[in-house]
Amino acid sequence: MVTRIISLLLCIALLQQRDLFAQPALPKQVWTPDNGNGTFKNPLLWGDWPDPDIIRVGDEFYFVSTSMHYVPGCPILKSRDLVNWEMAGYAVERFNEDPRYNLEGGQMYLRGSWAATIRHHNGLFYVGFCTPRWDKEPGQFSICTAKDIKGPWTRTIFPEYMYDPGLFFDDNGKVYVVHGQGKLFVTELAAGALSVKGQPVEIWTRPVPKPAGSTAPYEAYNMEGSHVYKVNGYYYITCPAGGTEGWQVCLRSKNIHGPYESRVIIQDESSYPGNGLHQGGMVQLKDGSWWFIIMQDRGPIGRVPHLVPVKWIDNWPMLGKAGNGKGVVDYKKPVSVRNGTIAVPATADEFNNPALGLQWQWNHNPDNSMWSLKERKGYMRLHASLADDLVMARNTLTQRVQGPTSAGTVELGLSNLKDGNVAGFGIFQAPYAYIGVRKEGDVQTLVMVNNGKVMDSIAGFQPRKIWIRAVADHSDFSAHFYYSTDGINYFPFGNQLKMGLGYDWTANRFALFNFSTKTEGVGGSADFNWFRFSGVDY
Repeated sequence: MVTRIISLLLCIALLQQRDLFAQPALPKQVWTPDNGNGTFKNPLLWGDWPDPDIIRVGDEFYFVSTSMHYVPGCPILKSRDLVNWEMAGYAVERFNEDPRYNLEGGQMYLRGSWAATIRHHNGLFYVGFCTPRWDKEPGQFSICTAKDIKGPWTRTIFPEYMYDPGLFFDDNGKVYVVHGQGKLFVTELAAGALSVKGQPVEIWTRPVPKPAGSTAPYEAYNMEGSHVYKVNGYYYITCPAGGTEGWQVCLRSKNIHGPYESRVIIQDESSYPGNGLHQGGMVQLKDGSWWFIIMQDRGPIGRVPHLVPVKWIDNWPMLGKAGNGKGVVDYKKPVSVRNGTIAVPATADEFNNPALGLQWQWNHNPDNSMWSLKERKGYMRLHASLADDLVMARNTLTQRVQGPTSAGTVELGLSNLKDGNVAGFGIFQAPYAYIGVRKEGDVQTLVMVNNGKVMDSIAGFQPRKIWIRAVADHSDFSAHFYYSTDGINYFPFGNQLKMGLGYDWTANRFALFNFSTKTEGVGGSADFNWFRFSGVDY
């Protein structure tokens, strides 16, 4: 008897030690660049907000970003000080031009909105973007318009294709798009900017000079991602070059069609060695100063934006302190806002609102008949569609992982799963990984799946609800997974995911899902009570 008691006590002690080991201290807040003392630090947002473009309308700033295949597309942020940002809306509700955007007959990963451009003219907001197709050349070019940044937006798809577009309204009433990769072109649009007026005119044919010390391949010196400005009679076209290593080039001419001269206006990788600041847009403030939002590749965490001051030197917009061509770490905020508060784009969601929060995007066009925030009040209910695996699972709900470290946790109700359903939570990209519950007949199995392979399982898993946590770390691009049956004690399960970028230029995301591998399971539902986000302490 004494031996049994001692053994029981030892088991309890080991479980307690396992609990302590299994539950890493959770970070407490989302990354914010606002230091709270009139200064800010970079990165501006430590998440995937690539290919930024920016405008000012009155006292508000608006920032648009690429979102690839995620729907809704072309996310737009708003700010009053260029430092604190919140979601404003999306320019594209869904992509209707190909059934594969519905995951019907294939998939369209990567082939959504690229390199968005934003402008405001005569009371209308304009967002333009390109959609490379590869399998259906030459792709598409679209412009979306709205009177209100929140929408509704109207999308016009052009018969002409313009890669990485920069929309520009000239002060003489003409409208242009500068576009291209390597070779750059100017195409004139009609006055309303919704149709092409003229033929493309080639304005740049040669690579930019190779900066000192660059090891990027020669083809990387071709420019793309154009944005256009007119200042003091000069046309300026800013373009990135060098790929991930990256730097920013500016072209300058007195005529929109050239000839253009060039200058490198920033070349700096010091904040993240090997990954330079490149691609973005600039904006003039009410006080006459100029600022540039420019991105930096940070691997599977995403392409993160930095805020950098602009100094005009010899009629060139040089970035950095005193125009030294370098980024800034800590710097005085551009705008002092009375009663300004620290703000970040939303993350956590209790699913108590009738409309989906702006922090969420679907992996493809959603089937709106198969999800609901109203069927069970306070829950996101995902009904299962037929799919072989997570890659082809419709209505996978996602939001960005963030750096330096971020954790997402969900509470998931399992009572309404049907035979063939697989419901869970994890991190989506290629590769992906998750913890989920798989139902076969009347038997439930807890599984940890890493890129399609079951790495761990517990058969006969009986709980009617489960808590699942995923933790992503930028230091080694790893993600770890935990589960709980009481919402208090979390246990590691399976193995780590080495986060990658199989879908190029699209960062890893937290993902909620429910799909069915059997037709009899279609319609079975998973109820997510909440999603809670934790960001790193710093």
